[in-house]
Amino acid sequence: MQTQLSDEFKDTSEGREAEAILRKCVHCGFCTATCPTYLLLGDELDGPRGRIYLIKRVLEGEAPTRKTQLHLDRCLTCRNCESTCPSGVQYGHLVDIGRRIVDQKVPRDAASSALRWSLKEGLGSPMFGSAMKLGQAVRSFLPGSLRDKVPARQDAGRWPVRQHPRNVLMLAGCVQPSMMPNVNTATARVLDAVGIQTLVAPQAGCCGAVKFHLDDQEGGRAQMRANIDAWWPYLEQGVEAIVMNASGCGVTVKEYGHMLKHDASYAAKAQRISELTRDLSELLPEIAQALRGKVRPAAGLLAFHPPCSLQHGQQLRGGVEKYLGELGFSVRVAPEESHLCCGSAGTYSVLQPQIARQLRDRKLGQLGKVLPRAIVSANVGCIAHLQSGTTTPVRHWVEVLDEALSAS
Repeated sequence: MQTQLSDEFKDTSEGREAEAILRKCVHCGFCTATCPTYLLLGDELDGPRGRIYLIKRVLEGEAPTRKTQLHLDRCLTCRNCESTCPSGVQYGHLVDIGRRIVDQKVPRDAASSALRWSLKEGLGSPMFGSAMKLGQAVRSFLPGSLRDKVPARQDAGRWPVRQHPRNVLMLAGCVQPSMMPNVNTATARVLDAVGIQTLVAPQAGCCGAVKFHLDDQEGGRAQMRANIDAWWPYLEQGVEAIVMNASGCGVTVKEYGHMLKHDASYAAKAQRISELTRDLSELLPEIAQALRGKVRPAAGLLAFHPPCSLQHGQQLRGGVEKYLGELGFSVRVAPEESHLCCGSAGTYSVLQPQIARQLRDRKLGQLGKVLPRAIVSANVGCIAHLQSGTTTPVRHWVEVLDEALSAS
């Protein structure tokens, strides 16, 4: 696709990157068939092809409107379209550019601005844990829409104390320690069982995704730099990887190299961080080999929901089902639409609740067809969002592996 950048963008790094991405696009439309919002809403402008057209027009000098902003807001950034695209269009990078430009040119109303500010400042705040504890204490009295965002209190269990020659870093996450603390301790226990010690850098915080995707890309980059500073001494001491058990954080950290490529002070370090980052599922081949015959899975099927940030953002597919299967678990993905987003998508379920609920219920309907004893996933947002719509337990896959290990 050819585009003529306006004078405003032709000599900028963003403009050049967007132009290179657009050049790959042939407007074939394959992506519309796998776009969740297009499938729900049926509007071309609520699919990748339509949004690309809108961004192209803005880059060529057309003034964006609130309608332009709305169609970009409705995008889940699930990147399913990238998995489908035969030309390798990096839609996720393009929509980041388009949103930043449009948000600069189209002011939001006071209510929308306040909500976005509270999310980007609140989710990564030290006060989030206290607020979550309060919410959990009065959870039964909360209205349904708010109760959905407050999971029941969870026992974190013990953190292993053995030391091993092999060390990995783990990002604790901004909300996971308060919402689902057992995910982190279960990760540490499973890795401990295979001779790997899990370290957490106290100064590392949010991966940067929340601010980056909520009109504050520079704030997001500042968090990325802070994490690099927190992790770098550990890398110099020889940790072998940075392990992510929240795939949404993982896809962001794996792109630090891209997001900070124009920062002379951090570009090389950011690229090194990206290269060393691994989703926890990427360690499953080694984990399965070490634990074969040492776990006792509970009876019954597990329905696995692969998060978009795992299967589309990181392009990791099939590993969880395969290697848990080798350990004796019976794991199935939904018989249809396993590639579609569940509607969580970071803060999307708060900002676009109606669409998010529709996608959640559609996903739960498909997962329910395998009659699972539990649903497992790999991202805190997906787990909380799906659990809000079902009485079937929804957990991280590492938690059920940890339980099977302790039962052996």
